[in-house]
Amino acid sequence: MSLKERVEHALRVEIAPALLLDGAGIEVLEVEGGIASVRLSGVCAGCPATIMTVLTSLEDELRKKVPEVEILEAVP
Repeated sequence: MSLKERVEHALRVEIAPALLLDGAGIEVLEVEGGIASVRLSGVCAGCPATIMTVLTSLEDELRKKVPEVEILEAVP
C-alpha cells in the first residue's frame, strides 16, 4: 500500500468516518515530504474555524496511524 493509500485509509476508515455522517467529506490530494494535502467538502468546507478545528484533531490522529505524515493541510 502506498503512503497516499495509507493516509486515505487512515482518514476515511480509522479516523474520520464521522465526517461522512455530518455531510462532509475528505479527499487526499497528495502526500509528499511529510505533508498530506487534503480537500474538505460539504459542511466543513465553508467555515475557516471548522476547517482548522477538524484539521487539528485529524492531524493528531493521523500522526499516530501514519507517522511519516507530519502536517495535514487543507487545500481549497
